[in-house]
Amino acid sequence: MSLASQDYYEEIDFQKYWNVLKRRWLPATTVFLTLTVLSTAIALRQKPSYEAETLLQVRSSAASRLTGVGEGLGELERLTLQSNPVDSQAQIIQSAPIVSEVIQSLDLRDENGNPMLVKDVVSKLTARSIPATDLLRVTYASDDPEQAAAVINRLVEVYTKNNVLVNRAEAAAAREFIAKELPKTEAAVRAADSDLRRFKEENGVVLLESEAQEAVNIISKLEDQVTQARAELSDTSARLAQLQGRVGADPRRATVIAALSQSAGVQEALTQLQAAQQELAVERTRYTEDHPAIANLQRRVQSLEELLRNRAVSVARSDWNNIRSDLQAGALQQDLIGELVRLEVQRQGIVLRLQTLAQASSAYRQRAGSLPRLEQQQRELERRLNAAQTTYEALLVRLQEIQVAENQNVGNVRVVSSATVPDEPLPSKKKLFLVAGALSGMLLGVATAFGIDLFDRSIKTVKEAREALGYTLLGVIPAFSRSGKSHSALGALDQPAPRIVVRDMPQSPIAASYQMLQANLKFLSSDKAVRSFVITSSVAQEGKSEVAANLAATLAQLGRKVLLVDADLRRPAQHHTWNLVNAAGLSNLLIDQVSSESVIQEVMPNFYVLPSGVVPPNPVALLDSKRMAALVDDFLKEYDFVLFDTPPLAGIADAAVLGKMTDGMVLVVRPGVVDSSRALAAREFLKQSGQQVLGMVLNCVDVRNEPDSYFYYAGSQYRFNDPSTPLAKAAQFAASAGSSSEKSQ
Repeated sequence: MSLASQDYYEEIDFQKYWNVLKRRWLPATTVFLTLTVLSTAIALRQKPSYEAETLLQVRSSAASRLTGVGEGLGELERLTLQSNPVDSQAQIIQSAPIVSEVIQSLDLRDENGNPMLVKDVVSKLTARSIPATDLLRVTYASDDPEQAAAVINRLVEVYTKNNVLVNRAEAAAAREFIAKELPKTEAAVRAADSDLRRFKEENGVVLLESEAQEAVNIISKLEDQVTQARAELSDTSARLAQLQGRVGADPRRATVIAALSQSAGVQEALTQLQAAQQELAVERTRYTEDHPAIANLQRRVQSLEELLRNRAVSVARSDWNNIRSDLQAGALQQDLIGELVRLEVQRQGIVLRLQTLAQASSAYRQRAGSLPRLEQQQRELERRLNAAQTTYEALLVRLQEIQVAENQNVGNVRVVSSATVPDEPLPSKKKLFLVAGALSGMLLGVATAFGIDLFDRSIKTVKEAREALGYTLLGVIPAFSRSGKSHSALGALDQPAPRIVVRDMPQSPIAASYQMLQANLKFLSSDKAVRSFVITSSVAQEGKSEVAANLAATLAQLGRKVLLVDADLRRPAQHHTWNLVNAAGLSNLLIDQVSSESVIQEVMPNFYVLPSGVVPPNPVALLDSKRMAALVDDFLKEYDFVLFDTPPLAGIADAAVLGKMTDGMVLVVRPGVVDSSRALAAREFLKQSGQQVLGMVLNCVDVRNEPDSYFYYAGSQYRFNDPSTPLAKAAQFAASAGSSSEKSQ
């Protein structure tokens, strides 16, 4: 079978679900009965209910269409294509203000004599529109038929009155609005008239058509003057460019050169600077750079350069780096520069004249271009004035109409049929409550059972134990009471003294289970027979002492010489089982206080028990000793089988110490006591300590929670000699299951 098919099989394992319900039948049944009783009580408390009904027609008022006055007031409109105005009215008729007025007018009271609450009345009131119509059905249910009819009729009366008041309120609101808007509209008419007059005055508008013709003539004359000025500008610019080529400077630079050449201060500073520089050059031929004369001349040169720079910058009003090469000019160059400056002045005059002509032309063109816009603005102002006048006149007429409509008692609701006192009550819902309670109780009960089982982390079945631990299944011990009858409770093994079922009830199914256990132990290995083993469990209360006692008794009944050692030096139990005195035992034997013959006692034929003895302060130190290992070897020389009943694995190392001295360990697992986390912790501990785990025994298993393949029963009598009996089949199945698990490991 593939993994996918296995997963699918797990999902539809109805046997597993049925076992969960059997395990959790008490809380599930409690929940089911509780809800069933509650639903029954509610059903029994239901009183006969009477329902009164009225039918209303909700539509726009026809009075405005007939009279032509107040048209549009109180009309019902759709907000969207899917919306129905009648649904809105259904909500209005159930609103708190209307219901409150009905309660007060009829003095409605509850069972305790207190005034009814709005929510209580609304819970019994329904208002629904009839599809594809403008009709509204309103119903009210009550245990008093007369009250039901009275509530409906009073509700319709209050609703229709409220509807009329709402429509009149709309007319009053419209009248107030128009009354407020009339002064504003009148002011708008005056403002529009003033704007038109002001526009004509500010723009000098008289006759816009004649003004446009005159502007065209002036623009033509200005164009001729602009053409002539451009010709003069071209000639002057050509002469100016030729003269700039000869001078080698633009007009601005030429002006700067002329100013610098004609400045006496600049020329005087330049002459002094040149003389100082010449004198410095002569002195440098005579002295070194550090001579005082050289230093004085250098300071003089620097001061003259600073003086020249300040005067030149002040005259030229330009940066020194741009004018330092233009400090001197010859006579010819000065004449050329003068002519250049004159032409530049002439050119600038022509440019200025062109700008003046262009501005004049632009102004006339702008005026000519603005004439259409002015015409448009004039028409706009005239239209605005006409609109304001029209609105003002319409508001006056509308105000008179609304004043008439305000005095009309017109609503949107017409009563099609009034409510009458109902003769018969509504159909009873008792059966519905009972069925609903039973179904909900069943569902909630099942959910409770699965919820409790989901949070329960304990191992519950043989299958879960095999999946959690993975050890070879040596045997399955069913849960039985002391009378021998099947018992599913977990308290049977919690008694102070374990039961010896194989001795007291040799023909019981539990005795047969121990026979299957010893058979599986016999066939665990074909190379070496298992003669000594430790019997332990993951936690306390799993019944490992009872399993040890019954397994040892079963081996003794087969004629084997068996020794059961109570190695639980913390909470011993075997002396209670066999009614022995525990004054001396294993602990005394380990410290050489007594001999083995004096403490080992025979309790059945071929069956001997070694009690634990006095509880020592440190049991691990005694068990993990050479003396204990020697005792194990001595026991194996004298007995066919030696079984050690040890403490649980949880936090105690006693079983692990003895497990290394024997042929292996048998782990007792009790469903419902050990949880998966502790079982996994025990498995991890056994793996880390390198224990030889022979297998596990499932103890006190509730057979009703297991699949049919584990247990077969045929009444209270079992026959062992017939291989076709159910018990023989069960033994064969357990033996084959143990062998296959051992081979797989």
